[in-house]
Amino acid sequence: MTLRRVTDLWRRCDVVVRDLPLGLLIAGASLLPALHGRGTQVGDLPTRPFDALAVLVVVLECLPLAVRRRWPAVCLFLVSLGFVLDQLRGYHVFASIAMPIALISAGAHLERGRRVAAGLLTAAYVPLAIAVDRLGATEKAEGYVIFYLALALAWGIGAWLRATRTAEAERRRHAAEAARAAERTRIARELHDVVTHHVTAMVVQAEAARYLTAAPDRLDTTLTAVTDTGRRAITDLRHMLDLLKPDHDTDVGASSPGELRTLVEQTRRAGQPVEFTEEGSPAESAGSAEFVTYRIVQEALTNALKYAHGSRTVVRVRYGEQEISVEVSTDGTVSRTASLGGSGRGLAGLRDRVDALGGAFSADRQAGGGFLVRARIPAGGADLLGGGWGRA
Repeated sequence: MTLRRVTDLWRRCDVVVRDLPLGLLIAGASLLPALHGRGTQVGDLPTRPFDALAVLVVVLECLPLAVRRRWPAVCLFLVSLGFVLDQLRGYHVFASIAMPIALISAGAHLERGRRVAAGLLTAAYVPLAIAVDRLGATEKAEGYVIFYLALALAWGIGAWLRATRTAEAERRRHAAEAARAAERTRIARELHDVVTHHVTAMVVQAEAARYLTAAPDRLDTTLTAVTDTGRRAITDLRHMLDLLKPDHDTDVGASSPGELRTLVEQTRRAGQPVEFTEEGSPAESAGSAEFVTYRIVQEALTNALKYAHGSRTVVRVRYGEQEISVEVSTDGTVSRTASLGGSGRGLAGLRDRVDALGGAFSADRQAGGGFLVRARIPAGGADLLGGGWGRA
C-alpha cells in the first residue's frame, strides 16, 4: 500500500479517530517516570508524588482531546476540570499541556457561546488562583496575571485560525461565484455567436424567397440555402451541448482558417456580396487567435446581413508571425433603426476576447456610410477562452 493511499484512507476517517492519537501520545508520555512533575505549574506548589488520582487527572486532560474539533466545548470543560485537579493536588503532570491545546481548539472550532465560554474561563481562573495561593503557593500576583495572559494567547491563536479559515472559505466562495459568472458569460457569448449568425442568415434568405415565387430555380436554391444554414446551426448547437459534458474533448471541432471561406460562402448564399482576401498562413502556435479571428469575421458578417444587406462587404485577414490582423468593412448606408451590433453583446464579447489575448479591437461607422471592424490579435498566446468554450 502506497503512502498516498494510506494518507487518503486516514483523511476519510472520522475526525474523532484522527484527533485521538494526540491525546493518547500525551497520556503515554505523562505516565513516564522521567516526565513526572514536568508539567505546567500555577502558583508553584510543591510537586506531589504520582498516585492513582494522578492517573485520573491524566485521563481527564488527555482523552477529551479526541473530540476537540467535534465537541470543542465538552473537550475544554473536561480538560479544564483535569487541569484544576492537577494544580490543586500539585501533580504537575506532563498532560497539563493539553490545556492550551484545548483552548486553541475551542477558539478555532467553537461555533456558539464563544464569549460566554471565554467569560466563564476567566471567572473560573480567579478562584483557582486564590485556592492555589491559600494552599501555600509562592507565586506573586504578577505571575498569575502572566499565566492568564498565556491562556488568553492560546484562545487568541484559535480565534485567529478560525478567522483565517472563515476568510479563506469566503474567498473560495467568491472565486466560485466569479467562475460561475464567467462560465455563464462564455455560454451566452457562444450562443449569441452561433445562433445569431445562423438565424440572421436564415431570416434574410427566407425574406428573399418571398420574392422568388416566379423564379422556381432561384427559389429552390434559396430554400436549399435556408435548409443548409439550419442544419449548420443544429450541428453547432449540438457541439456546444457536447462541450457542456465534463469529459468533453476541448480540441474537437476547433475553428480552422478553412472555415472562414465556408463562412464567407454561406454569407454570399444569403445574398450578401462578400469579397474575401487572405494573406499569409497561421502560425502553428496561433492557438486562440485563430478562433477569435473566426468569431470577429462571423459577427461582422452577421451585422452586415442585418443592417447593410446587399451592400458590398470586404473581409481581409492577414496572418503575421506575431499577430493576426482582421478588417471587415461594409459599403453603403447602415440602417439607423438599430445600433451597430444591435444590443452590442456580440461586439462587446469580441472586445473581451481580443483584450484577453492582449490585442486591439475597434468597430465604428465609416464617414461615407457603412461600418468598419478592425482587430489585431497576438498569435501564439495561451488558450484564454475558458476550458474549450472557444470551440464551435
